[in-house]
Amino acid sequence: MATFEQTQDPGGESTQYTDPVRRRDFINIAAVSFAGVGAATVLIPLINQMNPSADVLALASIEVDLSAIQPGQAIKTSWRKQPVFIRNLTPAEQQAADAVPASSLRDPQTLAERTKEGKQNWLITMGVCTHLGCVPLGAGEGEARGDFGGYFCPCHGSHYDTAARIRKGPAPSNLVVPEYAFKSDTVVQIG
Repeated sequence: MATFEQTQDPGGESTQYTDPVRRRDFINIAAVSFAGVGAATVLIPLINQMNPSADVLALASIEVDLSAIQPGQAIKTSWRKQPVFIRNLTPAEQQAADAVPASSLRDPQTLAERTKEGKQNWLITMGVCTHLGCVPLGAGEGEARGDFGGYFCPCHGSHYDTAARIRKGPAPSNLVVPEYAFKSDTVVQIG
C-alpha cells in the first residue's frame, strides 16, 4: 500500500511519495515473469518434438490376416518400419523346437515362452538379427534357413532354429518377439 509523508523543505512545503514496493522490485518481477514466459515458449516446442510423428503413431499397431499362411510357410510384413516374420510352424518344426533343452541355448527360451498358449504353431518375431541389425533369410520361399531350419543371417552367419532362437553365430540373443494378440483365429494384432 502506498503511503504519503509530509516533509518540510527550507524553501517551502513539499509532499514526498514513498512505496514499500519499490520501482526496482517491480522491474525485477517483470523481468523474471518475461523470462519465464520466454522459457516456456522455447521449451514447449522442444518437448513436443520428442513425441512420435504421425506416421509412427499410424503404425502403432497393425492387423495381419493369417488365413493364407499354410503350415511350414512364413511371411514378412512391416511394423514400425521394421520387418516382422510370421511363421506357421508344422508339427515337426514344433517337435524339433521342443526337443532342444532350453538350458543348452545361449538365450534360453522354450517355444511355449515365445508363442501364445493354444496358438503354439504361430511364431511371430521381429525380422532383425540381434547381432548388428541385418534382416535374416528364411521367411521367403526358397531362402536359406540355416543349419537349424529357422532363419539365417547372411551378414555375419547367425543361425536361428525353428523357434527363432540363436543356435550358432555371433548374435547374442534370440529374435525378438513383439507384443501381439490374436483378434480371432485368423487375425493377429501386432503392437
